[in-house]
Amino acid sequence: MRGNDQQAYDRGTSLFSPDGRIYQVEYAREAVSRGAPSVGVRTADGIVLAAQARASSTLMESESIEKLHKLDDHVGTASAGHVADARQLIDYARRMAQGNRLRYGESVGVETLTKYVTDHIQENTQRGGTRPYGAALLVGGLENGSPRLFGADPSGTPHEWKATAIGGSRGEIQEVLEEGWTESLSLDGGIDLALRALLTADDELDAGDLSVATITEHDGYQSLTVEEMEELLEGIDVPDDGESEDEEE
Repeated sequence: MRGNDQQAYDRGTSLFSPDGRIYQVEYAREAVSRGAPSVGVRTADGIVLAAQARASSTLMESESIEKLHKLDDHVGTASAGHVADARQLIDYARRMAQGNRLRYGESVGVETLTKYVTDHIQENTQRGGTRPYGAALLVGGLENGSPRLFGADPSGTPHEWKATAIGGSRGEIQEVLEEGWTESLSLDGGIDLALRALLTADDELDAGDLSVATITEHDGYQSLTVEEMEELLEGIDVPDDGESEDEEE
């Protein structure tokens, strides 16, 4: 009977189940959790965005896997989940950022841009004939000289973070971020923390499997090259399970 009850409420986004759940939104969150992880870190100097971008086949060009995107000179985003859904949200965010410049003659605020996107996401959770976006975004950038980082999930709820992860292995990555983040974290320290968090979830990643971008007041949105990441990875020591257990004991 419980299975039949659930089926009565999971075919549309405009119906709540008796216990207050919208199953299609929960399914969208599950789609995000099955995607490759992305990480955002707020530092004293700017924002760090990092993502796993491993090709599913040796025949696939790794450059075609885009997980990090520039939205404006001062703001960027990282995605997880269905790539096609994420690209629609990214295109929407870019249009909102450009429209703000044309309408008001100034760059859009990071929080304002995030809420434009989350309001758009939320519309698809209450209208018939649509489905929620199967993607989550991290939106980070500078607002009045201060770094800010927001997360947007398939429900359309925005949250501001000091550091966070979306996608697969989120719990494991989040633990590393919580242990390593501090208020005085430098940009280089933020890059190291983001890479260490991703490597903790998958220690077989190399520079070609990762994408990293920084957003600072002086340089704006900048992507790291493979060569720069190879140099950074050489200095990162990720303990294996045995070492972690020894430390706990």
